Amino acid sequence: MQRLYVFLRRHPTMVDSFWAVFLLGFSWLSVAGDGFGGSDLWTAAIQVCALSTAVALRRRAPEKMLLLATAAGVFQLVANVPKNLADFAMLVIVYTVAANGARWASRFALVAGLAAPLLDYARWPHYYGSGGTNATVIVFLAIPFALAWVLGDSVRTRRAYYAQLEERAAQLEKERDAQAKVAVAAERARIARELHDVVAHNVSVMVVQADGAAYVLDAAPEQCEKALETISGTGRQALAEMRRLLGVLRTGEPGENSGDRAPQPDVGRLDDLIEQVRGAGLPVDFTVQGAPRPLSSGVELTAYRIVQEALTNTRKHGGPDVSARVRLVYGSDALDLLVEDDGRGAQREVHEQGGADGLGHGMIGMRERVGMVGGRLDAGPRPGGGFRISAALPLKPAG
Repeated sequence: MQRLYVFLRRHPTMVDSFWAVFLLGFSWLSVAGDGFGGSDLWTAAIQVCALSTAVALRRRAPEKMLLLATAAGVFQLVANVPKNLADFAMLVIVYTVAANGARWASRFALVAGLAAPLLDYARWPHYYGSGGTNATVIVFLAIPFALAWVLGDSVRTRRAYYAQLEERAAQLEKERDAQAKVAVAAERARIARELHDVVAHNVSVMVVQADGAAYVLDAAPEQCEKALETISGTGRQALAEMRRLLGVLRTGEPGENSGDRAPQPDVGRLDDLIEQVRGAGLPVDFTVQGAPRPLSSGVELTAYRIVQEALTNTRKHGGPDVSARVRLVYGSDALDLLVEDDGRGAQREVHEQGGADGLGHGMIGMRERVGMVGGRLDAGPRPGGGFRISAALPLKPAG
């Protein structure tokens, strides 16, 4: 049934042609039943065929069919063709032009429809009593034309309103996509700046160790060997960070203040972060499982920022009397993070569509950070209420 409806919507001329044939058949029976004959029969046939054609092509060429229906009406008056069922097509044409035609055609259809009963009375006078009664009958006959025009014009207005809503929705969608791209670009620039500081630190260490190794090369070979091992490990770590930076473009940045040059936070500073959050009134249960071990700078920074952003979202969206739990698990090949709360949770757009969290675009930032280190992030409502964020950050095998 749905396919049939879609087919009919795509082929309106076929539907109109069906009704035109239906109107032509019944109108011809009506004309033949009234005793027309000879030239009168053919005259009536011309008028019936013209109005049926106007119905068949009314949506393909509404203005032209209005002129054809007008010509058929004038021909009916001049040729003295009595009223018949085909005249119903004039109501259909008035409605169609009001709904789909040009503005001039709509106004012309309204005037012609209101004038039709008066012309009918002038051509074939009817006496219903006093002059007031005749005027009342003429007005009553003009009401269907007025209603047809009002109905068509209301359809035109509703279509224009829906088209405006669709255009506005499309514009809002484009603006949302543009804002999301700007947020992603800004977050990538911030990540690039932070990782740049990490890489610069590693390179500085390598330079210092290389200078020291050259200085003690002959006097203390053991210290030189140790320095070379440090350079090798630091170089591999810096190379890994540089690979993650590929494809990330740093945009123009304003002047950096002293806060931008501060050491980057790591997992070891999570205790300070938790105490700060507790001091702000949010109870947090913090546990660490597994044997802590040195991590790459990128993983350290990513883990810290995820916990920081998750607890910030808990304060924003959790509601009153909310508490949180943070769990850090050192696995053989991954660092697992779990941050969950028992509040009312964030809005659906924040975690399903990566939408803006206030002014911070928090979920976008977390996904970007985890993607930079090759990890995985899951965020969504927690069974039983609240919100949960879990992340798996890949690590080098222990030992």
